[in-house]
Amino acid sequence: MILVFLAEGFEEVEALATVDVLRRANLEVKTVGVTGATVSGSHSIPVVCDTTVDAVEPDESIEAVVLPGGMPGTLNLEKDEKVNSFIDYAYAKGKYVCAICAAPSILGKKGLLEGKEAICFPGFEEYLYGATVSDKSVCVDGKIITAKACGVALKFGKVIAEQFIGKEKADKLWETLYND
Repeated sequence: MILVFLAEGFEEVEALATVDVLRRANLEVKTVGVTGATVSGSHSIPVVCDTTVDAVEPDESIEAVVLPGGMPGTLNLEKDEKVNSFIDYAYAKGKYVCAICAAPSILGKKGLLEGKEAICFPGFEEYLYGATVSDKSVCVDGKIITAKACGVALKFGKVIAEQFIGKEKADKLWETLYND
């Protein structure tokens, strides 16, 4: 199961485009409300979550955690103890830890990017402690996936999906999403 954590002030495009791509890939995804069952994004769009952070526990069913950016969503994710327990669990168990926009700063501050290649929203690079800042829009280094900003949210979702369904199937999915 892939858990996408939504805290008050999250970036809607980064969260929902990622969830959409992952569900189109037939992956089991749950949105997890950190600040309640209904969470409003940074542009005041309310989203009803599948579950809340208080109703789930880190366990073997978790294959990945996803952290959308946005402000103050990133700060709200970062300060939540339960979200941090999921990040720590996923990292320790070799599961995917994925973050986009400002959210990779959470991973950097936790020391999880040490020696890794990572990317984030411009201006947050100083928080990618120990990382080599990439020039890629979406960066995979081991089980850490980071992305630059909402403009690459679909690609972020596709890259996460690739880890579970393979590149060939993800490329076919991408063709249906981005047929320009």
